Amino acid sequence: MTRSDHVITHKTAILLGFSGMIGALVLFSGDMLFYYNGAQTDFIANMSVSSDLRVIASAVTALLAAWLYTLGAGQIYYAFAPAAKWIRLTVFLSFAAVMITYGVVHGAYVAIATSAKNAATLGMTPDSLTDLSVTANDALRLIAYLPFAIFSLVFIPTVWLKNTHYPRWVIMFSPVVLFFLHDPIVGSLEGRLKIIIGGGYLNLILLVFFAISTIALWNNNHQ
Repeated sequence: MTRSDHVITHKTAILLGFSGMIGALVLFSGDMLFYYNGAQTDFIANMSVSSDLRVIASAVTALLAAWLYTLGAGQIYYAFAPAAKWIRLTVFLSFAAVMITYGVVHGAYVAIATSAKNAATLGMTPDSLTDLSVTANDALRLIAYLPFAIFSLVFIPTVWLKNTHYPRWVIMFSPVVLFFLHDPIVGSLEGRLKIIIGGGYLNLILLVFFAISTIALWNNNHQ
């Protein structure tokens, strides 16, 4: 390895993985602050009755999680040390972009929550005033699909070709694989479990990914 490969050591990479896991738990908590209301499964209706304190606290989790998630992206940089430099940088930068987007999109949900709360206060249906905020949030998500696609298209073949510190089985837990399992998993759930898993699904897949990534690197000390 060259000196630059030691910018992130094996021990540091493990710690960065824990940063990603903590970020996932923080933003999952933010999801629950927005959505959880017993067994009620209408997300916007649930946000309309969330207290002001819950909405503010959820907004704060977006910033904290964005910091923690972005630090966690450093683990990917370490894991791809054996790959060509352009591959390593592409995977790292695209994944970091997605991690930042997680915080931005969650923060933008405050507009949806406050719109739903205002509608309820005025005696209107919770989704009566949320069209603009939902459309803006959807636009952010659409932009985020680009770095997510780039990350996935480079991550999977590089891991499969064994040009990383990951074993091949990590692919099964990559974010894109778990992302496409959303409908069959969440669609089979009801009540509280649907709110908990469905409402926090995007952060739960990162919790799983960072956990698997950390375990895989822990068991494969290449430094």
